[in-house]
Amino acid sequence: MAAERARGYLMSFSAGALLHGETVRVANLYREMRDWEKVRNHITDHNVLQTRSGATTRRLLREICGRLETLTEDQLALLCNGVPDDQKHLLWLSLCRRYPFIREFAWEVVRERYLQPGPPITFADFDTFYVAKEAWHPHLGDISWSTRRKLRQVLFRMLREARFVSEDGYVVEAFLSPALVRVLADDAPEDFNVFPVREEDVERWAQQ
Repeated sequence: MAAERARGYLMSFSAGALLHGETVRVANLYREMRDWEKVRNHITDHNVLQTRSGATTRRLLREICGRLETLTEDQLALLCNGVPDDQKHLLWLSLCRRYPFIREFAWEVVRERYLQPGPPITFADFDTFYVAKEAWHPHLGDISWSTRRKLRQVLFRMLREARFVSEDGYVVEAFLSPALVRVLADDAPEDFNVFPVREEDVERWAQQ
């Protein structure tokens, strides 16, 4: 987190949403090849992601690989072999690790709204959060309004795809499987806080 603060937030997550199917496909290839460069070449040469252009493939690959590289081997294995809910939770975790802005939004806005129930989360909550972060990260002010709206739209789409926020904006509790709890507790227990879960569950899981 300190490095991200020093050089500013990475804000390139408008390249796609959760990218569930595409990311699992790339993760499986990596577990077969064990070499990110070979994976990139194979996907580009064979159009594995079925995109319309090489430029689109490269953009998606850059985003997907950047997310996957934040996960441990055990987490990658669960991403490839787990049930859809485990996969979506790990995809969300990878986003939070790659993008401190998303991580802090998940912790400070989404989880807090779950712990202290209130009105639905709206674009206004994003805008308020963004302005608050801009005070500490002035470079956020250099991002155009159109890009900011795109980032906001994509983030809310990710939250809905991960099933943490309902279609009408209410925060939904995340039910973490024992398999997911294990691969998180063995690595970085603080990551439980990026999910809308109860405080007592976080404390119990962290001690496993």
